[in-house]
Amino acid sequence: MKNEKLRRLVTCALLLAVSAVLSIFPKFKFLANGGSITFCSMLPIIVASYMYGIRAGLLTGFAFSLIQLITGFSGSGLGPVAFVVELLFDYVVAFTVLGLGGMFRKWENERSALAAGAFTVTFLRFLSHLISGIVVWGEYAEWFFESLSTFGESIMSRFSGGALVFLYSAIYNGSYMIPEIIITTVAAAIIAPFIKKQMDTESH
Repeated sequence: MKNEKLRRLVTCALLLAVSAVLSIFPKFKFLANGGSITFCSMLPIIVASYMYGIRAGLLTGFAFSLIQLITGFSGSGLGPVAFVVELLFDYVVAFTVLGLGGMFRKWENERSALAAGAFTVTFLRFLSHLISGIVVWGEYAEWFFESLSTFGESIMSRFSGGALVFLYSAIYNGSYMIPEIIITTVAAAIIAPFIKKQMDTESH
C-alpha cells in the first residue's frame, strides 16, 4: 500500500515537472498581455488525473497553478478586486481545473475518455481566462479592436460597453486557447492507449 502511494506521488511529481518544463519551452508567445501556445503543457496534469483520479489530479493541478503563479504573476498596478480576480482566474482556478481531466476515466474507450476529459478541462480553463479578461483587462477592449484595423472598426461599430469587453476577452483568450484545446485534445487521444497500458501494468 505504501509502495503504491509512493509510486503515485512520484509519478504525479514527474508529470508536474514535465508540465512545468513544457509551459516554459518550447512555446509560441505572440500576445503582449499574456497568453501563449505551448506543446501540450496541460496534458501531463490531465494524465495524472486520468491515471490516479480526480483528487490526485486536482492536487497536481493546484501545484501547477502555484508554479505558474510564481513564474508569471505580478499584480502590479491592479486594484484589490482586480488583483484577486487575476490571481484566481488567470492562475489558481485556470490551472487547478486541469486536475478534473480524469472525469471520464470509467469510460470503456480510453481514447474517448482521455480526449473528452482534455477537451472539457481546457475549455474550462478558457472560461476562467475569459472571466479574468472581462473583469481585469476590459479597459483594453477599445485599444485592442482599434489595432485590428478594418475588422476592429467593424466590431466597434456594432458593439459597445459590456458586449465589446466580452468579445475582446473571448477573441484575445481564444486566440491562444483554441489552438491549445485542439492540440491537447488530439494529443490526448493519441497517447491514451499507452496511458491505459501503463495503468494496467501498475494494477498487476
